[in-house]
Amino acid sequence: MTTLTVYDPPMCCSTGICGSDVDQRLVDLAADLDWLKALGVSVRRINLSQEPMEFVSQPAIKALMDETGGDDLPAILVDGKIVSQGRYPLRAELSAMAQIGGVDATGCVEVTAQIRELIALGAAIGASCESCLKFHVKASRDLGLSDAVIREAIEIGETVKAASARNIATLADKLLPVEAVAAAPNGGGAKTQAEPKVKAGSCC
Repeated sequence: MTTLTVYDPPMCCSTGICGSDVDQRLVDLAADLDWLKALGVSVRRINLSQEPMEFVSQPAIKALMDETGGDDLPAILVDGKIVSQGRYPLRAELSAMAQIGGVDATGCVEVTAQIRELIALGAAIGASCESCLKFHVKASRDLGLSDAVIREAIEIGETVKAASARNIATLADKLLPVEAVAAAPNGGGAKTQAEPKVKAGSCC
C-alpha cells in the first residue's frame, strides 16, 4: 500500500481549516486526501506545531528543515521520498504522486485494472448478472479498492439502469398511449385474428 505523508507548517489544528479565515487550498487538500484514502492510499498529516519530533525523526524532512528552516513546508513524502515541497499540490498531482488511477499531473487518465473493475461493476448491475457482480466485487477488493469506492460504482450502475428503465417506459407510452388503448375496440385486450403477426427478423 502506498503511504503519503504531508508535513505541514505550524497550524492551529491538524487540517488548518478551523476559524473564520480559512484558506480554500487547505479545504481542497482535506477533500483530496480523503479521496486518496477511499482509493486505498495510507494518508497521514503531521503538523509542525503539534508534532515537532516527527520532523526531526524523519531523515529527509530533517535535512529539509536544516537547509531551509521550514521555509519549504509543506512537504509531501510518498513511501519516504520527498515528492513535493513549498506548496499543496492539486488532486491530479497527488494522484500521480500516489500512482492512483493512472492520473498524471495534466489530468490525463490511463485505464488501469482498478478503473476496469469499476466499469465492470456498473456493467454487472446494468446486466443484472449476479455471478458477474460477485466476481467483480472480489476482484475490486483484491486490487485494493475500498468498499466505499466499490459501493459508489454500484450506485452509479443502479442510477444508469433506473434511468434506462424510465426512458424505455416513457417511449412505450409515446408509442402506445394508455388513453388510445382504452378507447380501442376490445379495450386493447387480447389480439384478434385481424391483427398482424410479428414478422420474422424483428428485434425479439
